[in-house]
Amino acid sequence: MTDTQVTWLTQDAFDRLKSELDQLIANRPVIAAEINARREEGDLKENGGYHAAREEQGQQEARIRQLQELLRTAQVGTAPTSTDVASPGTVLTVRYDDDDTEKVLLGSREEGSHGDLQVISPNSPLGAALLGAKIGETREYSLPDGGTMKVTLAGVEPFTG
Repeated sequence: MTDTQVTWLTQDAFDRLKSELDQLIANRPVIAAEINARREEGDLKENGGYHAAREEQGQQEARIRQLQELLRTAQVGTAPTSTDVASPGTVLTVRYDDDDTEKVLLGSREEGSHGDLQVISPNSPLGAALLGAKIGETREYSLPDGGTMKVTLAGVEPFTG
């Protein structure tokens, strides 16, 4: 077993992220040229343009690494067909303590929004609590304020996009 986290993505989300990665990589020479041009303006200590270009380069490189890792570990395509256990790529109907219910997609936040369907990460407190739950099972998860909340898995269906 490996520690690598698999991220479930639709083909559309994968294509969109791959396109972003390709654009960032293609933009590397532009940023390098900007840095060189700013470097030639003189004293680097007081050269705001140089430091801004270096900062932008750092942010772009971090995003490139993030996208490369995400796409390397992505599971692309169709959602799981099992409808009895909460797993990445399934739409979950959850019922909270106060009897409110909502439908959420258990998947990557990179997936984006799907109409009224909120996307929750399997790594989030709620997503981690629901992961592997069977219909009717109640789980508890931690809230940001330090409290806890119980949630019951009321339904599971494959994500259809």
